[in-house]
Amino acid sequence: MWSLLKHKFSKKEKLVAKWRFRHLVLALIVGIALAGVLIAVQMGRDVSRVDTMDAQARATADTALPVPPDTGKIGGPFALIDQDGKPVTDKDFAGKDLLIYFGYTSCPDMCPTGLQSMSRALDMLGADADKVKLLFITVDPARDTPDKIKEYDAEFSPRIVGLTGTAAQIAAVAKEYQVYYKKESDDEDYVVDHSTQLFLMGPSNNLVTTFDEQVPPQVIVDALHKLWAQKKP
Repeated sequence: MWSLLKHKFSKKEKLVAKWRFRHLVLALIVGIALAGVLIAVQMGRDVSRVDTMDAQARATADTALPVPPDTGKIGGPFALIDQDGKPVTDKDFAGKDLLIYFGYTSCPDMCPTGLQSMSRALDMLGADADKVKLLFITVDPARDTPDKIKEYDAEFSPRIVGLTGTAAQIAAVAKEYQVYYKKESDDEDYVVDHSTQLFLMGPSNNLVTTFDEQVPPQVIVDALHKLWAQKKP
């Protein structure tokens, strides 16, 4: 090291050193510039992807309201038990728009997704949230007692009204909404296969549209705003 420091560089060596240093600096500048370009391109792609997803969500909302043929049969009277153990019927929700989801508290994935979509949509509605009721109707009445449903619903939103009943009552309301459900085994920790649609019902218990349980909350919000706009004289 000492010999290197004592070494007297020739003019040629100095020129070579300067040339290498300048090229090193130039390479660093080019590298930083390229990194900046790549970051900018990636950010542009991310922004474009978000804009595309938002556009798709709004397009879905625009096409969600027309009701397919024969779906007018979906929905009807029901008599169940709410999460406080009180008898309720469809008449208790008359005059309200309803978001209804059929599921069960032991559901591993689909039910939490559907309930989260509904509860987040209500949060996004702000003061208009009072115009809508969220109903969670169990398809597993044997395990889903009122207390269990109440505790489960509270994990998502205090606005959710949980409903259960006898096996016959649940079968009757599921038939009204054309909801499929089936107990998969007789094990203690059995799974219930079931339909996963979210139903948007009008104040006359008429079907407005359905959503997949993975629907973005904004799509539900947009559908409700469109529905309310159509109600105005």
